[in-house]
Amino acid sequence: MKGLFLTFEGPEGAGKSTQAQLLADWYRRKGREVVLTREPGGTELGTELRKLILTRPMQPETEFLLYSADRAEHAVTVIRPALARGAVVLCDRWLDSSLAYQGYGRGLSLDWLRAVSSGFLGELKPNLTFLFKISPRLGLWRAKHRRVSNEPDRFEAEELAFHQKVLDGFLELARQESDRFVVLDVEKPYANEVQAKLRRYLEERGMA
Repeated sequence: MKGLFLTFEGPEGAGKSTQAQLLADWYRRKGREVVLTREPGGTELGTELRKLILTRPMQPETEFLLYSADRAEHAVTVIRPALARGAVVLCDRWLDSSLAYQGYGRGLSLDWLRAVSSGFLGELKPNLTFLFKISPRLGLWRAKHRRVSNEPDRFEAEELAFHQKVLDGFLELARQESDRFVVLDVEKPYANEVQAKLRRYLEERGMA
C-alpha cells in the first residue's frame, strides 16, 4: 500500500494538533498504520531543538536553520521510512510553517529558505496540506487558554502584526499551490465539524 503524507498548518491556536489526533484515530480504525508527528519535536533531537527555539532569543536565520536541522533529521529517520512502509504520516507543521513564519513573518528570503530546504528534502512533499484559517487575535486567545504554562512561548509573545503577516503568508502559499492546500475556516465550527470536513474531503480525493 502506498504511503500518504498529510500536513497540518495554520497560526497559533488553530487546533491543528486536535484535528491531527482525531484523523489518526480515524485512519487506525480503518486498519492503516499511522505515524502522528510534529515539527519541531518529532524526534529525540527535535525535542531538544524545540526547547531552544521556543524559549531562547535568536536571530531569524538561526531560528530557521534550527528548524531545518530538526526537519532534516525528521525526514530521514521518521517520515521517509514510514512512507516507504506504506504508512499514513500526519505531521503538525512542515516546511510551509517556516515559509510563513521565518519568510513572511520575519522577512527572510523565500528563495533562500526554499533553496536550503531543497538540499535535504529533495522531492519529499506532502500529498495534501490542511490550512486552518483563524484570526490572529482569536487564535492567540485560544492558545493562551490551552497552554499548561502561564508563560507564552516566543511566537505567542509576538505582536499581533507579526501573526497577521504569518496568516497572510499561509494564505498566499495556499493560493500559489491550490492543488495541494485545503483551506478551512476554523473560527466558529466545533472540532467535530472540522473533522467531518477533513474526512469527507479525504474520501472524495480517494485518500481515505
